[in-house]
Amino acid sequence: MIIGVADTTFARANMGAFAVDELKKHTSARIIRVTVPGVKDLPVAAKKLIEEERCDIVMALGMPGGKDQDKICAHEASQGIMMAQLMTNKHIIEVFVHEDEAKNDAELAWLLEQRTREHAVNVVLMLTRPQDMTKLAGTGQRQGFADAGPARR
Repeated sequence: MIIGVADTTFARANMGAFAVDELKKHTSARIIRVTVPGVKDLPVAAKKLIEEERCDIVMALGMPGGKDQDKICAHEASQGIMMAQLMTNKHIIEVFVHEDEAKNDAELAWLLEQRTREHAVNVVLMLTRPQDMTKLAGTGQRQGFADAGPARR
């Protein structure tokens, strides 16, 4: 098993390091990491990890800014990531934290790390214990902030 991690220099925390650290806690899979400038570079980085490095799954980690233009760029990057998944028939887990999701720098730093680590666990489950992911279906899981829980009548 090979897990790819693609992160950016634009992010305000080392999301790639968080991902690698968390992945190593849960799997002995080989991990290959690449870093690119920003979120719009992630689709190609992820596709190359799958096609050239033979990764079974990739985490695409980024932190779009809080301006309207940044949201447009994040949307374009998301579309590219979806296209790369369809072209390679492999999962690319998009882990974006928008800068304006947090009230302040301390919360932003916490969220960047927490969301990354929780998605790293998801990646391991998807690869090694997909039945455990199925058990979580409909439970309102959230990565970063508190889980929403299932909807109730």
